[in-house]
Amino acid sequence: MKVIQIALEDNVAVALSSITAGEIVEVGDQYSVEVLEDIPQGHKIALKDITKEENIIKYGFAIGHATVGIKAGNWVHTHNMATNLAGEIEYSYQPKIKSIPPQKPECFAGFRRKDGRAAIRNEIWIIPTVGCVNDVAKRMVALNQDLVTESIDGLYTFDHPFGCSQTGHDHAQTRKLLAALVRHPNAAAVLVLGLGCENLTQEQFLEELGEYDSDRVKFLTCQKVEDEFEEGRKLLEECADYARQFHREPIPVSELVIGMKCGGSDGLSGITANPTVGQFSDMLVARGGATVLTEVPEMFGAEGFLMNRCISKDVFDKAVDMINGFKNYFIRHNEVVYDNPSPGNREGGITTLEDKSCGCVQKGGTAPIMDVIGYGDPVVTKGLNMLYGPGNDLVSATAMTAAGAHIILFTTGRGTPFGAPAPTLKISTNSQLAENKKGWIDFDAGSIVSGETIDEAAKRLLELVIETASGKQTQTERRGYRSISIFKEGVVL
Repeated sequence: MKVIQIALEDNVAVALSSITAGEIVEVGDQYSVEVLEDIPQGHKIALKDITKEENIIKYGFAIGHATVGIKAGNWVHTHNMATNLAGEIEYSYQPKIKSIPPQKPECFAGFRRKDGRAAIRNEIWIIPTVGCVNDVAKRMVALNQDLVTESIDGLYTFDHPFGCSQTGHDHAQTRKLLAALVRHPNAAAVLVLGLGCENLTQEQFLEELGEYDSDRVKFLTCQKVEDEFEEGRKLLEECADYARQFHREPIPVSELVIGMKCGGSDGLSGITANPTVGQFSDMLVARGGATVLTEVPEMFGAEGFLMNRCISKDVFDKAVDMINGFKNYFIRHNEVVYDNPSPGNREGGITTLEDKSCGCVQKGGTAPIMDVIGYGDPVVTKGLNMLYGPGNDLVSATAMTAAGAHIILFTTGRGTPFGAPAPTLKISTNSQLAENKKGWIDFDAGSIVSGETIDEAAKRLLELVIETASGKQTQTERRGYRSISIFKEGVVL
């Protein structure tokens, strides 16, 4: 099969592999089309003549309109189509909620924390409250690797340039995000490392953190001690002693929180990897677990796939506020709300934001949306959640980690090496990427092009998630790729 028509209403198909001019492509009994020009893999081909201004239909949804007349067999891309999006959209709640039949949850081998939460890693984290101590934290990690013994999975720090010379909203964002990371269950114990003269004072941080276990969370202010490495060693030894008491035990997958993200998409993203993640999400929700969907700007133009799945009018209103809030964020910074996808996305076959968004939201599956949460807030509701966050890969993956995601599922058609603080599973949309970047990719969804069903791929993915939750390292973990990035009001992402 050379092409796929995603929905019966579509007037374009997607090339599953590169197609040469002169070839004949067939879509069931409905279309037999001679290809008029070379079509790259993941790009769109017109199945019939499309007049100027007529909508281009993909996923059964208008993803833009023709800017010129397009002949059946033509390549459809940025040279002959454009977005339909402009200005504000009025939303009304017309619920179309599909129930997900419950399934008995499997178990993974995880850690049970003293507060009852489940964890999939037993790590020690050093969280700098200010960028000035980043190098101190890194050196502490290097000097104390001997503490990683028995059930302890690792000792890590996450550097960032913030925590001082910030005011207002930006300062609050930094404080909230770092405190959320301190609470993450994968961190068995945490050393909060400060300098002493930064805006983000220890008193402020303690207020943001709220009630905490003093055996689990330690604080060190470098300016208040003679030798920060000597004092840091003492505190890290205490952290290690605390962490070693935890051991893996059977825990139902209903206690997992899984974040879902895509980046560097191609024309196969909405056909292979993203629907596989969406089916996985439905499977985990059926088992009583929680999933998290973010990247608000990449919902623009595809809100209709999501809004009416909100479980209640209150959740719908929160979703509207989230979507419009992010649009206003762009407008405040004089940015185009409905800008074209990135160069890499366009090269991969994504033409308009609707095209990108319709593929992106496939990761949400079909389950009802149970809650909408703010940046830095925790997931508190089982089922599918929406999270306020940008499309930027590392910023949104950090936000999902801060929300409590044990694992991040990251689909990509272009490939990327980064890892979030939570184990980050990379899922390729095409098999060429999986073959070429074995050191980056954990799961190949390109097999769907060769005949594997989405349901079969989702079952494989569920097995991999259970293995990862039970201790199998991701490619990013094996290479020590772990970073954070904090969302700043002054930057449009």
